Amino acid sequence: MALLDRLGHPERHFPSVHIGGTNGKGSVATLVAEALRAAGHRTGLYTSPHLVSVRERMMVDGTAMSDDAFVTWTRALEDTIVESGASFFEATTAIAFADFAARHVDLAVIEVGLGGRLDATNVLNPLASAVTQISREHTDYLGESLTQIAEEKAGIAKPGRPFVIGERDPDLAQVLEQAARRTGALTVRVDPQRVYGGCLALHGAHQRRNAAVAEAVLAALPATYCPPGDAITSGFARAWLPGRCDRRGRWLFDVAHNPAGLETLIATMEEINPPRPISALVGILSDKDWHPMLQAMLSRVDRVYVTVPPSAPADRVWSLHEVSQAVPSVVPVPDFDRALALAQTDAATVIVTGSFHTVGDAMSRLPGFAPVQ
Repeated sequence: MALLDRLGHPERHFPSVHIGGTNGKGSVATLVAEALRAAGHRTGLYTSPHLVSVRERMMVDGTAMSDDAFVTWTRALEDTIVESGASFFEATTAIAFADFAARHVDLAVIEVGLGGRLDATNVLNPLASAVTQISREHTDYLGESLTQIAEEKAGIAKPGRPFVIGERDPDLAQVLEQAARRTGALTVRVDPQRVYGGCLALHGAHQRRNAAVAEAVLAALPATYCPPGDAITSGFARAWLPGRCDRRGRWLFDVAHNPAGLETLIATMEEINPPRPISALVGILSDKDWHPMLQAMLSRVDRVYVTVPPSAPADRVWSLHEVSQAVPSVVPVPDFDRALALAQTDAATVIVTGSFHTVGDAMSRLPGFAPVQ
């Protein structure tokens, strides 16, 4: 990558852990990072996308990259970005690696952006890598079948390095294992029934599975970095991911952006049983399978307001007219601020979901809710 050449390849200045998958990779990455941090390692964490500020993507021991640092790295790379035609994600990945090297991390936990094999983060030679779970997404880039998607995601496996497989479906797990073994990786399959039994700050039964996968990743690390049990316990107990089953008073934020993610949110709602009446503010991108998502939400809440988050890309904005024709029970409110206000009216619980854009745009309008102030 031209940007990393320009920076002197900062990704070679720190060891890393690489986490991919369809759902759960952000949670697993956060859990791994917090356990490493609790063990005394200065730990970088790179996740995407962000909710409000791009600096949320680059955290070191829980502290985001500073505004000044982001401006400095952006200016240093500006000409190379233009010349190379680098994407936004490629640029932020290079900046994150430069920031982690400059802040002298002991190691960094890196979440894959899209897929795996061709992802901008796949320049790493990590101590260990993992794929959490596979479901259908980005079929125009990753392939139509789950098998094709799994093979793409297994592209982060590296020769001679542990590759942890969190996928529960035995057929897909086998695809991941075979693809990883072809590269010479050392595969580790997490028992499909295994869940973490300790205390978690992250809500939802699915997070116990994510924590079990994170445990397996940590166990696969070299002894120098593998945290002791008490560090894993304390790290997992404080790990928190904004916008993922994120409950704050009467608010519940979740970036569920596909049917599998929405099903998980519904299951978490059943577990925590928030007070009624419940309103949902939902904004989904047009290329997502929104129909079953809305039907599932309508089965659990009292009102669903569908809207358009202002930060959504213009070419991916869904048609509220089409949505309301297909699902007449929803209430279309094109203006996001009005929709946010209506969702709060006479509601004991307000759920905000459908995409990172929807959650981020809501958080930016609610005082004190943005992840990075």
